[in-house]
Amino acid sequence: MKKAEASRKIEAKRRGNALGFWFFEVSLRLFGLRGAYGLLYIVCIYYVLFDRTAVSGAAAYIKRRFPSHGFLKRLRHIYLLFVSQGKQLIDRYAIVSGCEMFDIQICGYEQIESLVQSSQHGIILLTAHVGNWQVAMTALKKLEKTVYLVMRPEDNPAVQSSLRISREQNHVKIISPEQDLGGIVEIMNKLKEKHIVSIMGDRRYGFRAVEVSFLGEKAWFPYGGFTIAAAAKCPVIVLLSEKVSAYKYIVDVSNVLYPCYVSGKNKNQQLQQWVQEFAALLEVYTHKHPYQYFLFSNVWKEETEGTGKMKT
Repeated sequence: MKKAEASRKIEAKRRGNALGFWFFEVSLRLFGLRGAYGLLYIVCIYYVLFDRTAVSGAAAYIKRRFPSHGFLKRLRHIYLLFVSQGKQLIDRYAIVSGCEMFDIQICGYEQIESLVQSSQHGIILLTAHVGNWQVAMTALKKLEKTVYLVMRPEDNPAVQSSLRISREQNHVKIISPEQDLGGIVEIMNKLKEKHIVSIMGDRRYGFRAVEVSFLGEKAWFPYGGFTIAAAAKCPVIVLLSEKVSAYKYIVDVSNVLYPCYVSGKNKNQQLQQWVQEFAALLEVYTHKHPYQYFLFSNVWKEETEGTGKMKT
Protein backbone atom coordinates (compact mmCIF):
# COMPACT_ATOMS: atom_id res chain seq x y z
CA MET A 1 0.00 0.00 0.00
CA LYS A 2 1.36 3.43 -0.92
CA LYS A 3 2.24 5.81 1.89
CA ALA A 4 -0.27 8.44 0.71
CA GLU A 5 -3.07 5.88 0.52
CA ALA A 6 -2.28 4.57 4.01
CA SER A 7 -2.31 8.11 5.38
CA ARG A 8 -5.64 8.80 3.66
CA LYS A 9 -7.24 5.75 5.25
CA ILE A 10 -5.96 6.62 8.73
CA GLU A 11 -7.26 10.17 8.41
CA ALA A 12 -10.66 8.98 7.17
CA LYS A 13 -11.11 6.64 10.12
CA ARG A 14 -10.71 9.55 12.51
CA ARG A 15 -13.89 11.16 11.21
CA GLY A 16 -16.95 9.24 12.21
CA ASN A 17 -17.23 5.96 14.05
CA ALA A 18 -19.92 3.35 14.55
CA LEU A 19 -21.09 4.89 17.84
CA GLY A 20 -21.43 8.34 16.28
CA PHE A 21 -23.48 7.06 13.36
CA TRP A 22 -25.64 4.97 15.73
CA PHE A 23 -26.34 8.13 17.74
CA PHE A 24 -27.58 9.99 14.67
CA GLU A 25 -29.56 6.97 13.46
CA VAL A 26 -31.40 6.75 16.79
CA SER A 27 -31.99 10.51 16.78
CA LEU A 28 -33.43 10.29 13.28
CA ARG A 29 -35.86 7.56 14.28
CA LEU A 30 -36.89 9.28 17.54
CA PHE A 31 -36.98 12.93 16.54
CA GLY A 32 -37.26 12.87 12.77
CA LEU A 33 -35.13 14.58 10.16
CA ARG A 34 -35.15 18.07 11.67
CA GLY A 35 -34.36 16.69 15.13
CA ALA A 36 -31.29 14.90 13.80
CA TYR A 37 -30.25 18.06 11.95
CA GLY A 38 -30.32 20.01 15.22
CA LEU A 39 -27.56 17.89 16.72
CA LEU A 40 -25.24 18.79 13.86
CA TYR A 41 -24.94 22.40 14.99
CA ILE A 42 -23.25 21.18 18.18
CA VAL A 43 -21.17 18.37 16.67
CA CYS A 44 -19.78 20.56 13.89
CA ILE A 45 -18.40 23.05 16.41
CA TYR A 46 -16.07 20.27 17.57
CA TYR A 47 -14.81 19.63 14.03
CA VAL A 48 -14.18 23.33 13.40
CA LEU A 49 -12.24 23.69 16.66
CA PHE A 50 -10.29 20.44 16.74
CA ASP A 51 -10.08 18.80 13.30
CA ARG A 52 -7.35 20.84 11.65
CA THR A 53 -7.10 18.54 8.65
CA ALA A 54 -10.81 18.90 7.84
CA VAL A 55 -10.69 22.66 8.32
CA SER A 56 -7.60 22.95 6.15
CA GLY A 57 -9.21 20.88 3.40
CA ALA A 58 -12.36 23.02 3.42
CA ALA A 59 -10.39 26.27 3.64
CA ALA A 60 -8.94 25.84 0.14
CA TYR A 61 -12.42 26.09 -1.36
CA ILE A 62 -13.82 28.66 1.08
CA LYS A 63 -10.86 30.98 0.48
CA ARG A 64 -11.63 31.08 -3.27
CA ARG A 65 -15.40 31.20 -2.85
CA PHE A 66 -15.25 34.10 -0.38
CA PRO A 67 -11.96 35.87 -1.30
CA SER A 68 -12.78 39.15 0.43
CA HIS A 69 -13.66 37.61 3.79
CA GLY A 70 -11.29 37.48 6.74
CA PHE A 71 -10.32 34.59 9.01
CA LEU A 72 -13.34 34.62 11.33
CA LYS A 73 -15.88 34.90 8.51
CA ARG A 74 -14.17 32.07 6.64
CA LEU A 75 -14.28 29.94 9.77
CA ARG A 76 -18.02 30.57 9.94
CA HIS A 77 -18.37 29.53 6.29
CA ILE A 78 -16.46 26.31 7.02
CA TYR A 79 -18.76 25.61 9.96
CA LEU A 80 -21.85 26.07 7.76
CA LEU A 81 -20.27 23.85 5.12
CA PHE A 82 -19.76 21.09 7.71
CA VAL A 83 -23.38 21.44 8.88
CA SER A 84 -24.63 21.25 5.29
CA GLN A 85 -22.58 18.14 4.59
CA GLY A 86 -23.85 16.56 7.82
CA LYS A 87 -27.45 17.16 6.76
CA GLN A 88 -26.87 15.43 3.46
CA LEU A 89 -25.17 12.49 5.14
CA ILE A 90 -28.24 12.14 7.38
CA ASP A 91 -30.45 12.38 4.28
CA ARG A 92 -28.39 9.65 2.65
CA TYR A 93 -28.92 7.36 5.61
CA ALA A 94 -32.63 8.24 5.68
CA ILE A 95 -32.90 7.21 2.03
CA VAL A 96 -31.06 3.89 2.28
CA SER A 97 -32.87 2.95 5.51
CA GLY A 98 -36.31 4.01 4.32
CA CYS A 99 -36.85 6.32 7.32
CA GLU A 100 -37.87 9.37 5.29
CA MET A 101 -39.25 10.14 1.85
CA PHE A 102 -37.89 13.01 -0.21
CA ASP A 103 -39.38 14.95 -3.09
CA ILE A 104 -36.82 14.57 -5.89
CA GLN A 105 -37.32 16.72 -8.98
CA ILE A 106 -35.30 15.90 -12.09
CA CYS A 107 -34.37 18.78 -14.39
CA GLY A 108 -33.70 17.56 -17.93
CA TYR A 109 -35.12 14.06 -17.49
CA GLU A 110 -36.70 13.92 -20.95
CA GLN A 111 -33.33 14.75 -22.49
CA ILE A 112 -31.40 12.06 -20.65
CA GLU A 113 -34.17 9.52 -21.32
CA SER A 114 -33.90 10.27 -25.04
CA LEU A 115 -30.10 9.96 -24.96
CA VAL A 116 -30.26 6.65 -23.11
CA GLN A 117 -32.60 5.28 -25.76
CA SER A 118 -30.69 6.64 -28.77
CA SER A 119 -27.03 6.40 -27.74
CA GLN A 120 -25.17 3.62 -29.53
CA HIS A 121 -22.14 3.77 -27.23
CA GLY A 122 -23.42 4.30 -23.72
CA ILE A 123 -23.31 7.50 -21.66
CA ILE A 124 -20.83 9.12 -19.29
CA LEU A 125 -22.39 10.74 -16.20
CA LEU A 126 -19.88 13.33 -15.02
CA THR A 127 -20.36 14.00 -11.31
CA ALA A 128 -18.74 16.28 -8.75
CA HIS A 129 -18.53 16.74 -4.98
CA VAL A 130 -21.81 18.63 -4.97
CA GLY A 131 -25.09 17.86 -3.28
CA ASN A 132 -26.03 14.26 -2.62
CA TRP A 133 -24.99 11.68 -5.22
CA GLN A 134 -27.05 8.92 -3.61
CA VAL A 135 -30.20 11.01 -4.06
CA ALA A 136 -29.24 11.45 -7.70
CA MET A 137 -28.76 7.71 -8.19
CA THR A 138 -32.15 7.08 -6.57
CA ALA A 139 -33.77 9.52 -8.99
CA LEU A 140 -32.22 7.78 -12.00
CA LYS A 141 -33.96 4.50 -11.16
CA LYS A 142 -36.73 5.71 -13.46
CA LEU A 143 -34.45 5.10 -16.45
CA GLU A 144 -34.43 1.36 -15.67
CA LYS A 145 -30.74 1.23 -16.57
CA THR A 146 -27.80 0.03 -14.50
CA VAL A 147 -25.39 2.81 -13.56
CA TYR A 148 -21.75 1.77 -13.19
CA LEU A 149 -20.20 4.02 -10.58
CA VAL A 150 -16.42 4.52 -10.83
CA MET A 151 -15.58 4.94 -7.15
CA ARG A 152 -12.78 4.16 -4.72
CA PRO A 153 -13.73 1.98 -1.74
CA GLU A 154 -14.82 4.08 1.24
CA ASP A 155 -11.87 4.42 3.64
CA ASN A 156 -13.97 4.67 6.79
CA PRO A 157 -15.61 1.31 7.73
CA ALA A 158 -18.26 3.05 9.87
CA VAL A 159 -19.26 5.33 6.99
CA GLN A 160 -19.36 2.41 4.57
CA SER A 161 -21.53 0.31 6.86
CA SER A 162 -23.98 3.04 7.92
CA LEU A 163 -24.44 4.68 4.52
CA ARG A 164 -23.96 1.48 2.49
CA ILE A 165 -21.32 3.16 0.36
CA SER A 166 -19.52 0.79 -2.02
CA ARG A 167 -22.40 -1.69 -1.67
CA GLU A 168 -23.84 -2.67 -5.02
CA GLN A 169 -27.57 -2.42 -5.58
CA ASN A 170 -29.78 -3.58 -8.42
CA HIS A 171 -29.47 -0.33 -10.36
CA VAL A 172 -25.95 0.69 -9.23
CA LYS A 173 -22.76 -1.33 -9.72
CA ILE A 174 -19.24 -0.35 -8.68
CA ILE A 175 -16.11 -0.12 -10.84
CA SER A 176 -13.00 0.41 -8.73
CA PRO A 177 -10.42 2.82 -10.21
CA GLU A 178 -7.78 1.10 -8.07
CA GLN A 179 -7.72 -1.98 -10.32
CA ASP A 180 -5.32 -2.38 -13.25
CA LEU A 181 -5.29 0.56 -15.68
CA GLY A 182 -7.68 2.46 -13.43
CA GLY A 183 -10.61 0.29 -14.50
CA ILE A 184 -10.50 1.69 -18.05
CA VAL A 185 -10.97 -1.71 -19.72
CA GLU A 186 -14.13 -2.43 -17.71
CA ILE A 187 -15.41 1.11 -18.31
CA MET A 188 -14.98 0.83 -22.08
CA ASN A 189 -16.66 -2.58 -22.10
CA LYS A 190 -19.70 -1.23 -20.23
CA LEU A 191 -19.98 1.70 -22.63
CA LYS A 192 -19.81 -0.68 -25.60
CA GLU A 193 -22.72 -2.52 -23.99
CA LYS A 194 -24.64 0.81 -23.95
CA HIS A 195 -24.57 1.20 -20.19
CA ILE A 196 -24.28 4.39 -18.11
CA VAL A 197 -20.91 5.00 -16.43
CA SER A 198 -20.59 7.63 -13.70
CA ILE A 199 -17.17 9.29 -13.28
CA MET A 200 -16.04 11.96 -10.82
CA GLY A 201 -14.87 15.06 -12.65
CA ASP A 202 -13.54 17.50 -10.05
CA ARG A 203 -10.89 15.66 -8.04
CA ARG A 204 -7.76 13.99 -9.39
CA TYR A 205 -7.13 11.12 -6.96
CA GLY A 206 -3.70 10.85 -8.60
CA PHE A 207 -5.01 10.74 -12.18
CA ARG A 208 -3.92 13.02 -14.98
CA ALA A 209 -5.25 16.57 -14.89
CA VAL A 210 -5.50 19.70 -17.02
CA GLU A 211 -5.21 23.32 -15.95
CA VAL A 212 -8.45 25.33 -15.97
CA SER A 213 -9.79 28.51 -14.43
CA PHE A 214 -11.97 27.88 -11.39
CA LEU A 215 -13.24 30.49 -8.91
CA GLY A 216 -10.79 33.06 -10.18
CA GLU A 217 -7.60 30.97 -10.02
CA LYS A 218 -5.79 28.25 -11.90
CA ALA A 219 -6.96 24.79 -10.84
CA TRP A 220 -6.32 21.22 -11.98
CA PHE A 221 -9.23 18.97 -12.87
CA PRO A 222 -9.01 15.38 -14.21
CA TYR A 223 -9.85 14.93 -17.86
CA GLY A 224 -10.31 11.15 -17.91
CA GLY A 225 -14.09 11.33 -18.34
CA PHE A 226 -13.70 13.35 -21.53
CA THR A 227 -10.95 11.22 -23.06
CA ILE A 228 -13.08 8.14 -22.44
CA ALA A 229 -16.17 9.80 -23.94
CA ALA A 230 -14.24 10.94 -27.01
CA ALA A 231 -12.77 7.46 -27.50
CA ALA A 232 -16.12 5.73 -26.95
CA LYS A 233 -18.00 8.34 -29.01
CA CYS A 234 -20.59 8.88 -26.31
CA PRO A 235 -22.12 12.02 -24.74
CA VAL A 236 -21.19 13.41 -21.33
CA ILE A 237 -24.09 14.35 -19.07
CA VAL A 238 -23.14 16.59 -16.15
CA LEU A 239 -24.94 15.36 -13.02
CA LEU A 240 -25.62 17.92 -10.28
CA SER A 241 -27.92 17.71 -7.26
CA GLU A 242 -28.99 20.43 -4.87
CA LYS A 243 -30.89 20.36 -1.59
CA VAL A 244 -33.47 23.14 -1.76
CA SER A 245 -35.37 22.37 1.45
CA ALA A 246 -35.46 19.79 4.22
CA TYR A 247 -37.41 17.30 2.13
CA LYS A 248 -36.73 18.38 -1.45
CA TYR A 249 -33.85 17.88 -3.89
CA ILE A 250 -33.38 18.93 -7.48
CA VAL A 251 -31.27 16.65 -9.68
CA ASP A 252 -30.00 18.49 -12.76
CA VAL A 253 -29.05 16.46 -15.86
CA SER A 254 -29.79 19.22 -18.37
CA ASN A 255 -26.17 19.98 -19.29
CA VAL A 256 -24.85 17.70 -22.03
CA LEU A 257 -21.41 17.85 -23.67
CA TYR A 258 -20.32 15.98 -26.81
CA PRO A 259 -16.54 15.48 -26.74
CA CYS A 260 -15.28 14.71 -30.21
CA TYR A 261 -11.77 15.42 -31.46
CA VAL A 262 -11.58 17.74 -34.44
CA SER A 263 -8.89 16.73 -36.90
CA GLY A 264 -6.10 19.27 -37.23
CA LYS A 265 -6.64 20.83 -33.80
CA ASN A 266 -4.46 20.26 -30.75
CA LYS A 267 -5.99 17.41 -28.71
CA ASN A 268 -4.77 18.81 -25.40
CA GLN A 269 -6.39 22.16 -26.10
CA GLN A 270 -9.65 20.45 -27.01
CA LEU A 271 -9.57 18.48 -23.75
CA GLN A 272 -8.88 21.66 -21.82
CA GLN A 273 -11.87 23.35 -23.44
CA TRP A 274 -14.23 20.53 -22.44
CA VAL A 275 -12.95 20.43 -18.85
CA GLN A 276 -13.24 24.22 -18.66
CA GLU A 277 -16.90 24.00 -19.65
CA PHE A 278 -17.44 21.56 -16.79
CA ALA A 279 -15.55 23.80 -14.35
CA ALA A 280 -17.68 26.77 -15.42
CA LEU A 281 -20.86 24.83 -14.60
CA LEU A 282 -19.48 24.02 -11.15
CA GLU A 283 -18.59 27.66 -10.61
CA VAL A 284 -22.18 28.69 -11.31
CA TYR A 285 -23.34 25.99 -8.88
CA THR A 286 -21.05 27.22 -6.08
CA HIS A 287 -22.36 30.76 -6.42
CA LYS A 288 -25.90 29.46 -6.06
CA HIS A 289 -25.16 26.90 -3.32
CA PRO A 290 -21.86 27.83 -1.60
CA TYR A 291 -22.41 25.32 1.22
CA GLN A 292 -23.19 22.34 -0.99
CA TYR A 293 -19.80 21.94 -2.63
CA PHE A 294 -17.96 19.34 -0.56
CA LEU A 295 -14.54 19.40 -2.19
CA PHE A 296 -12.17 18.99 0.77
CA SER A 297 -9.11 18.99 -1.46
CA ASN A 298 -6.91 21.77 -2.79
CA VAL A 299 -7.39 21.48 -6.56
CA TRP A 300 -5.65 24.84 -6.91
CA LYS A 301 -2.36 23.32 -5.77
CA GLU A 302 -0.39 21.57 -8.47
CA GLU A 303 0.44 17.99 -7.57
CA THR A 304 4.08 17.07 -8.06
CA GLU A 305 4.01 13.28 -7.72
CA GLY A 306 2.27 10.76 -9.91
CA THR A 307 -0.19 13.15 -11.55
CA GLY A 308 1.12 13.30 -15.07
CA LYS A 309 -0.29 16.84 -15.36
CA MET A 310 -1.02 17.61 -18.97
CA LYS A 311 0.84 20.52 -20.51
CA THR A 312 -1.17 22.72 -22.87
